Amino acid sequence: MTFGAADDPRPDLIDELVAYLRPTLFDVLDRLEGEEFTSAQFIEILQSDPPAKAAYDEALRRWGEDVHYSKMVVHGQVIPAVLRQSTRVEWAGYAHGEPDAFAVPAWWRMKRT
Repeated sequence: MTFGAADDPRPDLIDELVAYLRPTLFDVLDRLEGEEFTSAQFIEILQSDPPAKAAYDEALRRWGEDVHYSKMVVHGQVIPAVLRQSTRVEWAGYAHGEPDAFAVPAWWRMKRT
C-alpha cells in the first residue's frame, strides 16, 4: 500500500509533537533573560535543562526516524511552531550566518510585557 500526501500521517504527528513540547518550551521561555536569541541558542538552552532535555529526546524518539532526520523535523518545524504560538516571543528574521545542521536558523525577540 502506498500513501499519497493527503494520506500521510506525519502532519498529525507534527501537531502532536507541538502539543507535547509546548508546556516544556513555554516553561523554558518563562525563565529566559535577554532580548533576542537564535533557534539554535534556544535548543542549546533547552538541552541544558534535564526535564526539558528529556522532553526533547522523547520528541525525537516519537518522530521515529534516525536522529538526524528527527532533529530536522523537531528543530525545523516543531520548535518554531511552538515559539510562534508563544505570546512571549516574536520571530525577528532569519539568522544569516548562524550554523545549524538541522534547520534554517531564525532570530527570536522577547516581547516586552
